Amino acid sequence: MNGGRKSDWPIVPEKPANKADGAPSAAELVEGRGRAKGNSVERSSDRTQSRGELSQALDRVRQAARKDKRLQFTALWHHVYDVDRLRKHFFALKRASAAGIDGETWGHYGQRLEENLQDLSGRLKRGAYRAKPVRRVHIPKPDGGQRPLGVPVLEDKLVQRTVAEVLSAIYETDFKGFSYGFRPGRGQHNALDAVAVGIRWRKVGWVLDADIRGFFDAIDHDWMLKFIEHRVADRRVVRHIKKWLKAGVLEAGNLRYQECGTPQGGSISPLLANIYLHYVLDLWVAQWRRTQTDKSVIVVRYADDFIVGFQTRADGEQFLEDLRERLRKFGLELHGDKTRLLEFGRFAAARRKELGQGKPETFNFLGFTHICSKTRNGRFVVVRKTKRTAMQAKLAEIKVELRRRMHDPVPEVAQWLRAVLRGHNQYFGVPLNGRAQASFRHQVIRLWFRTLRRRSQKTRLTWDRMVRLQRWLPQPRVVHPHPDQRLRVRT
Repeated sequence: MNGGRKSDWPIVPEKPANKADGAPSAAELVEGRGRAKGNSVERSSDRTQSRGELSQALDRVRQAARKDKRLQFTALWHHVYDVDRLRKHFFALKRASAAGIDGETWGHYGQRLEENLQDLSGRLKRGAYRAKPVRRVHIPKPDGGQRPLGVPVLEDKLVQRTVAEVLSAIYETDFKGFSYGFRPGRGQHNALDAVAVGIRWRKVGWVLDADIRGFFDAIDHDWMLKFIEHRVADRRVVRHIKKWLKAGVLEAGNLRYQECGTPQGGSISPLLANIYLHYVLDLWVAQWRRTQTDKSVIVVRYADDFIVGFQTRADGEQFLEDLRERLRKFGLELHGDKTRLLEFGRFAAARRKELGQGKPETFNFLGFTHICSKTRNGRFVVVRKTKRTAMQAKLAEIKVELRRRMHDPVPEVAQWLRAVLRGHNQYFGVPLNGRAQASFRHQVIRLWFRTLRRRSQKTRLTWDRMVRLQRWLPQPRVVHPHPDQRLRVRT
């Protein structure tokens, strides 16, 4: 393997952990270093395949990856230029998504779909495919900042999705069980459940709320390619990933080529981010908690946001120091304002009361503020409340959109608000968050009421009529089970 000297590679555990407290689950088996070895389980196929045959082809890759953690895959590219696989991912693209720098839209490309797919497949097969720069746009963040997003051209989206599916068949067998972001069958609420259950039932007294500063813009390209080569020996796959990383960014008419980072918005960017953090963070964390402490440690990571729980403050401080040094080796650093070690857990309130320090601090994770509390029976529970800044940002968006729809028919606006509240309930409808949900609905009704009153100077809307109108809007409700209940079912 040409991935660099042994001394340059991250620490890789050699055997599974058997630690009882904070031990990885069966899904968190540890990986070894790859070795040059061809895979005979794959066979090229240019014939038309059914959806089931497409899945079976990757099943063979998945089984081989699971069987041998050191296996390098030398023949993957034929899965990418398969026309049936490209067609499947074309129809999985968002039809109304923004166009890239070439202006090509989903609808226009689909008018001559088969011809376009055959041409794309041919270019991929003979090496004539060229990646194009991404168009940079900015969207507002809840904290008032701007989040940069890259908009690739349609064919780059299509090929990236196909490559991501092929690589996922390999890396999903390698990724740790405490990694939840951008993975099939896992989502934000699974990560939230893991945090709540881990803090409630494990010996956790301190929590590290960590955030990596500008992670997607700080990914080192050389390390990224080395990590890919750890499992992938097909040079065509590696070469095209390098093309996407080096394609450049077009912003305000200026084309810039970057030596680090992967644009958020690309179809393959989430997978590349997970691969990078798998080698930089996850494997290291798994080894650290097995070798550096005999106390309880829990870990939950969603993309570049992660929570680490410790039994003792000493472990938390040592981990934070070691973590900073670890990330520095790979061009990353923790966000100073968003990374905190705080006292949190079953006994935090009692300890802080004895010292006269007030209530335990809270931390934010995936849109929720986590709070130490107790049930009516006096049992400790982690209460998750809608993050205040997230709610304010959403209400600000609704206010702007209501102004734009001010003179639209009332039933149409009501249907739109109904969909907004349904989506809000679908995400924030967790147990013990009813008060925040009710507050959000009340604020939406107030914004709607004020907008309707401005529609006419002659007729003033009365609150009695508004009471009738608000019946269109769904009431807050709990749509998610208790974390213990759902996590028990999944594991």
